[in-house]
Amino acid sequence: MENWNSIYNNLKTFFTVDITSNYVGIILQFLLLAAVYVYVFKVLKSNKATKFIPVVVTFIIACGITFAFTPEFDTYVLLLIVIMIALLIFTMFHSEIKRTLLDSNSKHSKDGLTVSGVQLIIDETIRAVQNMSKKDIGALIVLSNENLPEGIIQSGTIVNASITSQMIEAVFYPKAPLHDGAMIIEGNKIYAAGCFLPVLQSENLPKDMGSRHRAALGITAVASVTAIVVSEETGIISIVKNGAVKKRYADASDLKNALSEYYWSDLTAEGKSI
Repeated sequence: MENWNSIYNNLKTFFTVDITSNYVGIILQFLLLAAVYVYVFKVLKSNKATKFIPVVVTFIIACGITFAFTPEFDTYVLLLIVIMIALLIFTMFHSEIKRTLLDSNSKHSKDGLTVSGVQLIIDETIRAVQNMSKKDIGALIVLSNENLPEGIIQSGTIVNASITSQMIEAVFYPKAPLHDGAMIIEGNKIYAAGCFLPVLQSENLPKDMGSRHRAALGITAVASVTAIVVSEETGIISIVKNGAVKKRYADASDLKNALSEYYWSDLTAEGKSI
């Protein structure tokens, strides 16, 4: 009975507080909280972590209920702000969590591809990569499952073109406007080109690995994607995955294995039978 009386008194205190005595402080608190919530939601949405938003909303509701039963309003508002900021920082800078959040939003853009269609795409991609390697034309191709942060896509140009060797080579032609950025492949389409990726800051990389390699290492560290890099200086082909160079001096067989793993992993059992 005493517990119920205590809850009743807390509610009474909370809802009968004289806001006129400190209305400026209360308004500022709510504005600050609103700004924090909007910023958190915006960051989560831009990083395709929208499935995490219900968790944040549930947390906010739980804190609101706590406020209703606790008269020390200011203390808990400060605690909530600290927890929300800590949650945001932890989410944005922890690579494994970010990778999981991005993967949870992947849409399997390879649905509907046929065996012959996949084989043609693989052949065309290998032909383009090898041609650029022979000519020392730099290139960075990212194989994505629609699990890249929206900001990366927006940094480039939406192409939405069929995957052919001519198209790939045209994008990375040295005088082409999009050649410096990354090409994003999603399923059977070149979705975007000229995209800027997060660059890995490390002094341990070989000197012949330039900005494209650093970008490939950076994006594969935070998203489950595979990157194919052609060095502009040496023409060497590298395959990058999980934040590391998996294959240096990659040949046609290595490229085929990487592309096959990307395409065949999500195809149905019927599609795998050749």
